[in-house]
Amino acid sequence: MIDVRDLNVIFGKGADRVHAVRDVSFAVAEGATYGLVGESGSGKSTVLRALSGLNPDWSGTVTIAGQPQTRRRGKAFYKLVQMVFQDPYGSLHPRHTVDRILMEPLAIHGLSDPERRIEQVLEEVGLGPQFRFRYPHQLSGGQRQRVAIGRALILEPRILLLDEPTSALDVSVQAEVLNLLQRLKQERGLTYVLVSHNLAVVAHMCNELAVMNHGAVVERLDVERLKRHEPQHPYTRQLVTASLGYDRAAIDRFEDFGSVG
Repeated sequence: MIDVRDLNVIFGKGADRVHAVRDVSFAVAEGATYGLVGESGSGKSTVLRALSGLNPDWSGTVTIAGQPQTRRRGKAFYKLVQMVFQDPYGSLHPRHTVDRILMEPLAIHGLSDPERRIEQVLEEVGLGPQFRFRYPHQLSGGQRQRVAIGRALILEPRILLLDEPTSALDVSVQAEVLNLLQRLKQERGLTYVLVSHNLAVVAHMCNELAVMNHGAVVERLDVERLKRHEPQHPYTRQLVTASLGYDRAAIDRFEDFGSVG
């Protein structure tokens, strides 16, 4: 469903030049969930923005559903691929009701029967009709993220790009949203690319993952190897150690792998 080869993203020029993504390659089978893991600044969200068309300044090859992608994407692409952002409050217009937020993509794409589509997607994400005319500030963080997921789903895409979809939520709500995403994936036959720094989230959601450090993929592994704590690269082993809880002695032994290339 997704094939990425030698993806590079460079920001700025001269002394301000930042090579944010370095020769990243990966493939995602239809119906799979692929994880991109790494600490903040590792380039994983920049990969998603290139895939989604939000950042047109990239080089390499991106093929989605068998179609090579150019830097600029048309309407048909956004019916195929949608993105769910990290901050549900920042990604929803504060002065628009849930109804208007969900209506906007339908109007842009000229889809028929908006009433039915809105009611259906609200039920699917576990909100129901009573939330339809509320504003984002009247919703909890988890409810706002459900609206954002509903907005992504209302065009009936085949691929969702998930940029830290639970990291801005309370721990008690995170599992609910992850379980919702798992259910929707099964019901709709979706393909996911999930960006996260949380290895527990990746282990719960993903089939395979790529570990990124300073813009490059340093290791690829399946989730079973991750669960058995069997990564090969020392940076990945550090991530696993950090995910197990605070250990001052272990942290004191951590290395700074520095920039690659």
